[in-house]
Amino acid sequence: MKAMWILVPLALVAGLAVPVQFAANSELRGAVGGPVTAAAISFVIGTAVLLLIVFGILLVGRGESPTVPSPAGVPWWAWAGGLLGAFYVASSIVLTPRLGAAATIGFVIGGQMTASILLDHFGLLNLPVQPVTLPRLGGAILVIVGAIIVLRF
Repeated sequence: MKAMWILVPLALVAGLAVPVQFAANSELRGAVGGPVTAAAISFVIGTAVLLLIVFGILLVGRGESPTVPSPAGVPWWAWAGGLLGAFYVASSIVLTPRLGAAATIGFVIGGQMTASILLDHFGLLNLPVQPVTLPRLGGAILVIVGAIIVLRF
């Protein structure tokens, strides 16, 4: 728990980056002619940055050492991250100009909390079981209600 002092601010900065990413990708959509092309360009840039980071880590000799796993050694759902990421980014590009950044983020977080509660409750995708409780469910409902209020007013 000592690392909490760095993890919580990191999470907040990551959260601050999301609506900026949504707005940037939405603007890119107008320049390139559509949400799928904008999402593809976003992923190409993100992939290039991540490859630079991986090569930098390899040059310094610290951190992870990349390996190519056998597809049979990895659960089928573990390969879905890129597909889900593409859906997330493309959806944000379509939704942000229509709903606004605040409502889009609110609904996205509400969906994330709902899915997370279900994943935790059933221990899906190798997550530890954490039963659903009324306060956890109420928190997710409050986020969704908050998003509705932001959208309406």
